[in-house]
Amino acid sequence: MVTIILFILILSLLVFVHEFGHYITAKKSGMKVYEFALGFPPRAIGAYKDPKTGKWVWVIGKGKSNLQKTVSGIEQEDEYPTTLYSINWLPLGGFVRIKGENGEAAKDKDSFGHQAAWKKIVVLSAGVIMNFITAAILLGVGFMIGLPTDISSMNDRHAIIVDDAKVVVQQVQPNTPAAEAGLMLGDQIIQLDDFKVENTTNMIGYIRDRAEQPIAIHLLRAGEEQTLQVTPEKVDGDIGRVGVLLADAAIVRFPWYIAIFKGFSAAAIATVNITLSFYVLIKGLIIGQGLAFDVAGPVGIAAIIGQSAQLGIHYLINVTAMISLSLAVINILPIPALDGGRILFVIINKITGKPVPLKYEQIAHTIGFALLMLLIVVVTVRDVLGLI
Repeated sequence: MVTIILFILILSLLVFVHEFGHYITAKKSGMKVYEFALGFPPRAIGAYKDPKTGKWVWVIGKGKSNLQKTVSGIEQEDEYPTTLYSINWLPLGGFVRIKGENGEAAKDKDSFGHQAAWKKIVVLSAGVIMNFITAAILLGVGFMIGLPTDISSMNDRHAIIVDDAKVVVQQVQPNTPAAEAGLMLGDQIIQLDDFKVENTTNMIGYIRDRAEQPIAIHLLRAGEEQTLQVTPEKVDGDIGRVGVLLADAAIVRFPWYIAIFKGFSAAAIATVNITLSFYVLIKGLIIGQGLAFDVAGPVGIAAIIGQSAQLGIHYLINVTAMISLSLAVINILPIPALDGGRILFVIINKITGKPVPLKYEQIAHTIGFALLMLLIVVVTVRDVLGLI
């Protein structure tokens, strides 16, 4: 239950800052915003400020209909006098409804469709920028109080190591002895058989010399000691390999004036790494190689959040920042239905000098949305089966 609550709170925070980016830039650009919502309908509660009285008016449940059909069949908002701020019953998401975002009312000056191309791009990219800024701030705060850091190659005179380094599992590759043995993200390796693990180098050396020989791995997981059995597979001759990415991890903090810079630089580096990972992932799917590595859906992300929370606030901050950056990178991809796909159509319209017919753009976004939903369903099923 705690994991579910944490997942909903973190996702709501990241969705809020993303949608707030769209909302505030649309407002500042002179566009009318019909609704700023957390979660997906049906609506639980909403409120808007009456411009005549200055008082807030509450809308319980569906309230008055906020959609009406025009003669052309395009849905547009009904007349709430100002922006409706709402909370909906399905907590996994959110949205901002901007006048003219679907091509209607393009002649009105407060419509999205009436604006210059650069204003449209600013509004569409603002959510991604907000997710990046949020991650950078989280990492900055994390570096002030301490974040898990690989110190094997770190040489920074400003770094303050809060505790001793531990050999920690950063990633478990699928279909490897480590995955079959049940090793997980965040496991702290204490001992291999009777051999005390001091750092990643001596652990890797011990495993390399024991290809196809059973090894008892003594580890610490969520404060509890466990022992797993793993048999390294033989690669490149007689070298043993179990399929994990390790780190000499320690909680490291910096003075506040260094931590702020570290937060933004770490967010920038992580964004590049996540982008490259998506490139490898998409390339593998296009050329038929399948998934280059495991991806997580909502259930998998919830599980990761739960594991991180058990490890401590330092790890939870780090994971939340990485999820925020992943949302930013996903949304800026030039795929219909995502922010990047909408930006792509704005650029095409600007280059060609005439808009892509509205029905074709809507068809593209509908297909893109359907494929994304299908992908989420497939990944979620894999997550559930993996947990079972």
